[in-house]
Amino acid sequence: MTATNGSPMKRVAFHTLGCKLNFAESASLGKQLIRDGYRAVSIDDPADLVVINTCSVTENADRECRQIIRRALRRSPDAFVAVVGCYAQLHPEEVAGIHGVDLVLGSESKFDLASHLRGLNARGVPKIAVDAPVRPVHAVAASSSGFGDRTRAFLKVQDGCDYRCSFCTIPLARGNSRSVPPDLVVGEARAIASEGYKEIVLTGVNVGDYGRSDGTNLLALLQSLVGIEGIERIRISSIEPNLLSASLLDFWFAEDKLCKHWHIPLQSGSDRTLRAMRRRYATEQYLRIVSRIRDAFPDAGIGADVIVGFPGETQRDFDDTYTFIADAVISYLHVFSYSERPDTPAESMSDPVPPPLRAERSERLRSLGARKRRSFHARLLNKVVNVLFESPRDVGVMTGLTGEYARVDVAAESDLTNQILSVKIHRYDAERCEGVLMAMTEQTVDQELMVPE
Repeated sequence: MTATNGSPMKRVAFHTLGCKLNFAESASLGKQLIRDGYRAVSIDDPADLVVINTCSVTENADRECRQIIRRALRRSPDAFVAVVGCYAQLHPEEVAGIHGVDLVLGSESKFDLASHLRGLNARGVPKIAVDAPVRPVHAVAASSSGFGDRTRAFLKVQDGCDYRCSFCTIPLARGNSRSVPPDLVVGEARAIASEGYKEIVLTGVNVGDYGRSDGTNLLALLQSLVGIEGIERIRISSIEPNLLSASLLDFWFAEDKLCKHWHIPLQSGSDRTLRAMRRRYATEQYLRIVSRIRDAFPDAGIGADVIVGFPGETQRDFDDTYTFIADAVISYLHVFSYSERPDTPAESMSDPVPPPLRAERSERLRSLGARKRRSFHARLLNKVVNVLFESPRDVGVMTGLTGEYARVDVAAESDLTNQILSVKIHRYDAERCEGVLMAMTEQTVDQELMVPE
């Protein structure tokens, strides 16, 4: 394949670590490079340029960045390597010291990736560009439409965070909370709809904080977005429990386009630990919100993040967390073992939990999470659900998601990508459900009712 000027197109491989916001931003960077004459390839394919968009929420994310660089260079030893994002923002010199790295761009500078690449004529000492994360967010708006997934588009509406949780590096990496102006969000959503996407996932560091400093809010934004023709589903990637107001929930319940799926970070089921984490809610408030959602929609998907082994977490604190989650009607868990992050208050807290105990407690919660997800899927048995099909999972098998965030597989002879179809669930486990397309079920019934002449 060649560029319009007749020269071979350079190949770029992206690898994204961390949250859905990072995926939206990687896609935006990818589209920039494609406009500059690059062709996107897999990280496991030969590439001229490798871009690693990093996270630095946990120690594992830093280690994974190093592993991905080594993996990419084994496949493409002469590739130019750019490491961008949160890890690069917080530890640029450390990243630059990794063998094979040529360019280091922080959280803001990464949006100028294409111009940085055009300005590099020779390899040598890694170039570092790290700016303070203060740029108005509308200048770095991002969506994943037109790059990768053909069914769901991740749309960035907010960046940064004004919260100062004692364990978190995100405010250091991304700055204070800023929001994309509503008219720009609506305009991008319309463009996404015109490209044929059925679902938009609103992403950000703290999506529930949308518009607070600009005189608007998430509810007003959603009221504008639901009127866009062509978009059949709107999903919110995550929302803090203290920002789920009664008016927001009422609208969410009433509006069919809003997926009945709530990802609500919990972090701990111990009020003592929540206070040490500087979280803005107590377990009673969290449980009240979850119960209200479950009362309104018994089959709703409700996910939670949990941090295990926070400094000072006693056995009783962990037992309180385990019991709280076991009793609450939560659908699935994302479990993280606490890791010390530089320049956070928690790093210097007393009574650290020994790493082996953190791992043991994490494993217990992951086992509980698997049982929770299995129970979530069990509720769907013999029910008809609407599935947005994403891609083939195997030969003759399509896979997709319900609005409630249940993974569903069906046998299909044709490609159902980007179609929302009714499926009757007939089998499940902790990972996914299996079902039969209702159109096929109805056809079978019709055949059975046919009386031969």
